[in-house]
Amino acid sequence: MPFYFCVIINLKTKRKMGKANLVSLRIITADIKRLVQFFEDATGTTAKWATDDFAEVISESFTLAIGSTRTLAFFGESVAEPATNKSIIIEFLVENVDYNYEMIKGLTSEIVQKPTTMPWGNRSLLFRDPDGNLINFFTPVSDEAKNKFS
Repeated sequence: MPFYFCVIINLKTKRKMGKANLVSLRIITADIKRLVQFFEDATGTTAKWATDDFAEVISESFTLAIGSTRTLAFFGESVAEPATNKSIIIEFLVENVDYNYEMIKGLTSEIVQKPTTMPWGNRSLLFRDPDGNLINFFTPVSDEAKNKFS
């Protein structure tokens, strides 16, 4: 199911805003081949390469875009900086987080939290990708959490 942001009124112009459909998240990296390979291995998905500097890991509901630092020239050199994120968690819904934990241990030594059942009903595994981005693999385990994602 798509995730929609809906802003009712822009307070500055007093006009209604349209819906915005969040479809992807882009990570900028200094080593695109390494990071794309990591996410291919972690998700079991083959990335779609548009150029040597841009690839997408596409799932049924979302796209993780990965761009090299060379892509920043299109936006302005100082608009983003690779490997500096400390405020976003990239989350993946997985069938069995405990099974995925065994696989992820072979991809990274940076396990932040072993599979743990959270108060909101998800069983969650936190780890870092090669650029230090925080990744959450989670499986709904409570009835309420399962209903949310069914």
